[in-house]
Amino acid sequence: MRLLLVEDEARLAHALRRGLAADGFQVDVAGDGASGLEAARTGNYAAILLDVMLPRLSGYEVVRRMRAEQNWVPVMMLSAKDGPHDQADGLDYGADDYLTKPFSYVVLLARLRALLRRGHEARPTVLEAADLRLDPATREVTSAGEPVTLTPREYAVLEHLLRHPDRVVTKIELLDQVWDANAELDPNVVEVYVGYLRRKLGRDAIRTVRGVGYRIGG
Repeated sequence: MRLLLVEDEARLAHALRRGLAADGFQVDVAGDGASGLEAARTGNYAAILLDVMLPRLSGYEVVRRMRAEQNWVPVMMLSAKDGPHDQADGLDYGADDYLTKPFSYVVLLARLRALLRRGHEARPTVLEAADLRLDPATREVTSAGEPVTLTPREYAVLEHLLRHPDRVVTKIELLDQVWDANAELDPNVVEVYVGYLRRKLGRDAIRTVRGVGYRIGG
């Protein structure tokens, strides 16, 4: 199974390549972000191990460009930056996992195997349906290219619908995912917020499936 390792620290790259090769992987190494991006575009990789702090192009930018090009190879970011915002940035840009340095090789290998089980399914970082576009990283929403201002609750309802574009979402599911699961709320509160969204996005943005729930668009 072929992997791409993008790491500018030569000793670490050598050690990881040697360990992964011993575990049966074929490993290509790129020493900077631009070379790593080019390899990701042209190589047939099962997964990519990607450092964050790289010359020429950061790991964040590499994975952002990959996902923008609809390249869905699983990516695990490796970084000494261990703050919660650093990890959130990596995942929001499109990485599938984030491992902080120093790390145990045994843990890396286990998480790599888990990553490989996910395969190359599409995992877009921006949610889109018809002319609606929602970016979870920036929390920006546009309709037909125009920015739309939503309250936090309206945003949460829309995000959940956009994450499930191929099925009907029930009121109970929205209550469970968007509101406090322990709160005693009338399910009709969902109708209220769907109404708010329709006023801002257009009546056809969210369709009612009578007796079942809602789905985004047509």
